[in-house]
Amino acid sequence: MEMMDMEKYDYTLPKGLIRKEGIEPRDSARLFIYDTKTDTVTFDIFRHIAKYLSPQSLMILNDTRVLPARLWLTKETGGKIEVFVLANEIEDEEYIPVLVDRKTNVGQKLTFPSGDYFEVVGQKENMFFVRVVSHAGESLQTLLHKYGQTPLPHYLEGAKTKEDVLRKRYQTVFAKEGASVAAPTASLHFTDTVFASLAKKNIGIDFVTLDVGLGTFASLTSDNFRTKKLHTEFITLAPGTREHINIAKQAGHPIIAVGTTALRTIESLAKNHQIVFQKDRTDIFIYPPYEFQIADILITNFHLPKTSLMFLVDAFLQDKKAKKNIVELYNRAIENHFSFYSFGDSMLIL
Repeated sequence: MEMMDMEKYDYTLPKGLIRKEGIEPRDSARLFIYDTKTDTVTFDIFRHIAKYLSPQSLMILNDTRVLPARLWLTKETGGKIEVFVLANEIEDEEYIPVLVDRKTNVGQKLTFPSGDYFEVVGQKENMFFVRVVSHAGESLQTLLHKYGQTPLPHYLEGAKTKEDVLRKRYQTVFAKEGASVAAPTASLHFTDTVFASLAKKNIGIDFVTLDVGLGTFASLTSDNFRTKKLHTEFITLAPGTREHINIAKQAGHPIIAVGTTALRTIESLAKNHQIVFQKDRTDIFIYPPYEFQIADILITNFHLPKTSLMFLVDAFLQDKKAKKNIVELYNRAIENHFSFYSFGDSMLIL
């Protein structure tokens, strides 16, 4: 696989099929089901997903939480500056990575309405590093929740959803800790009703955490193909998840990965169809051909053209010996007016 292969992952999407606001209720989103064994496509709604899944399957979801990482602060000159906190990349609270939309320099103060401020302590190319100076001892997370706004992908700009609604709607119903700057969007469709239907069918639920970064939207480069690596993201497994996955695999029960983030996490830790590695981060770039070690079924949204996410889903299709590739399936979805991207509809690959 090389850069030239990216053209195979292009498609034309009418602008009207980009849903800019979350549908209500969440589980009323449409569901595109592709059975790779029978090469058949079925349409339904997400609320009914349990009926397409086998009893005793194990479902893996990403429980990361999106932080309101976009800030508008005041420079020492009195001018405004937009600061985007790269929350998923923080390793040292004294050296917080940020992106800015105006010129700034090391040593400057970027001030919150409360009088607390970021002190700019370093720079690396177009990235700056700051530390929080708070008279009241406020943490970064507290300041973000008070003054930040939910970061949205560029294709959702212009949405009219208010910030208080957006903080709930661009968040999964089961989000816990985490520091993502984008949602694990395949999980946005889940509701208590859906979880109840899965439990009724004896489908297990386990969680991983992958803190989603801006890299998920980044264009692919020749270096990605040369090194077979993407941007680095932090990952953890919830207690018991490793054992539950390994027991399920040994018993031959299907593993359902919910979203590309959950899929990348479990495949990063796998060897010989078991979770064996202990890692706290991943930079794995999965593209065809690839032999998946853990996941048997994938739930995913419809992704932007020529992205690493499309390569990943197509690798999954090829590994399952699917007769249709991802672009063929996307074109079928477009013909049938499915909504795409973060707030769009869902795809189930069996």
